[in-house]
Amino acid sequence: MNATDYRSCAEDWERRATIRTRPRRLLEDDDKLIFPLCRQPLVLSATFLDQCPQWRDFVLVQTFYKFINDVVIFETEIVDKTARRIAKNRFSVPFPFACRYNAMTVVIDEDYHALVALDFMQQTIEMTGIPPLDLPPHIELSRAVPAAVNQAPEHLRDAVELICIAISENTVTQDVAAFSKDDSVKQSIRGLMADHLFDEGRHAGFWTRLVRLYWQTASEEDRNIIARILPVFLQHYLTNDLQKAFDLQLIEHLDISASTRANLQAEIHALVFPITCQHPLVVNIMGFLHHTGLLQTPSLAQALSAYLPVSGRHS
Repeated sequence: MNATDYRSCAEDWERRATIRTRPRRLLEDDDKLIFPLCRQPLVLSATFLDQCPQWRDFVLVQTFYKFINDVVIFETEIVDKTARRIAKNRFSVPFPFACRYNAMTVVIDEDYHALVALDFMQQTIEMTGIPPLDLPPHIELSRAVPAAVNQAPEHLRDAVELICIAISENTVTQDVAAFSKDDSVKQSIRGLMADHLFDEGRHAGFWTRLVRLYWQTASEEDRNIIARILPVFLQHYLTNDLQKAFDLQLIEHLDISASTRANLQAEIHALVFPITCQHPLVVNIMGFLHHTGLLQTPSLAQALSAYLPVSGRHS
């Protein structure tokens, strides 16, 4: 790949990165929510609303802790790992120096996001007096990325990792955007999400350009192999198993009757997570694959046909 094909974002990062421009945000002691109700179905279930609505804030605080924990894992263990290898020129896919410089800005941003997230966790513990329960050591991507990479031949493992990380970075950007606009949530937390979004929008563009550069040079054989692997990644990524497990753990810590607990558990087990072409996550992912040019590859479009609207499927 020629360095002239890649434009550095160095000046943009110096001028706009939140680590350069944002003061510390402080959690407000007001009556706003710490986490959106719509993102925690447990507190909206019929049994919860009828039998134990007094536990709402406890559940929302614990769900906020999980959200922060997920962010830290995502930023420091997954995105950081790939970006750092690119920055240090330890990636089998060759990239120009300007790209490697930009990858290091991603490392700095992501570690900073993790630091800010942990700061908010500490502030929340001090304000509420509610310590976090045992938090999951993994997120969906902790399983999805290795599952896909392990399916690839040696020479394509880094390329598959790159595409998986790029998909997740573009997906999380949309997710954070929705969080930052929820007026029911404390302003400082919405600000935290907005700051995160400010950087993640630049990161999404960075990863998109890298995947586009790689795909332009990939052989047809390699493209076809990757096409067979991406459904494995999506199968492991697009699931709510870990969230269900966490919610069931939460229910165990509520001081409620055995019958109420059983009803809440049944409602959590009954929650479905249908992955169709209309699901927002799928729409975001397919949009990314279209913008990078991957969906213009017939074998990949065919492999992902179940996730595409009927009008976008190949026969």
